Amino acid sequence: MKPLIKPADYLPFIIAPKLIQESLTKNSGRLIVSGVLQRANAKNQNGRIYPRAILDRELKKYQNLIKERRSMGELDHPDSAIVNLQNVSHIILDAKWDGDDIIGTIEVLNTPSGKILKELFLADVRLGISSRGLGSVSELDEGTLQVEDDFELVGWDFVSNPSTHGAFMSPQQLTESVSKNPVVACRNKIECLIRDILIELGN
Repeated sequence: MKPLIKPADYLPFIIAPKLIQESLTKNSGRLIVSGVLQRANAKNQNGRIYPRAILDRELKKYQNLIKERRSMGELDHPDSAIVNLQNVSHIILDAKWDGDDIIGTIEVLNTPSGKILKELFLADVRLGISSRGLGSVSELDEGTLQVEDDFELVGWDFVSNPSTHGAFMSPQQLTESVSKNPVVACRNKIECLIRDILIELGN
């Protein structure tokens, strides 16, 4: 059996409770979030580099799971290549490239784990998202590992220990215009003002 690569890219996000409530209202009670799922050709804080060609191949395969609505993930990062239905918290609705980033849209499900995830969001807890996969790695230099061609993507899980900087999840409305321009929770007054102006222009 191939060794499990864990943990993979951890991507942090910050979500404002007000934006979550707006997402719930405009999505008929469904909590939809979006942001960066994975980044290619960049060393993460776990010292791993995922070549774009490998991720692109796996993303194309993963599209079948999305189409069949089997693209589920768990709350926390298990040491398993199988998604445990008892722990499912969310489902990936969409995943596509934006430069070297894979941008995803996620629905938080009304499962026991999904309810915990939703409450963490509402409590403004900072969480991350992590890819889970099987495969081997090779050492490029001290502290740097490259994922090899035998890598197989299992999916993405929510985690508490992010490692990749600058990638944030935010609440979304299921509309084409919003999905193309995700609204990120602001970090200071200037960013909040710009964000609010962009929201108004988009409505």
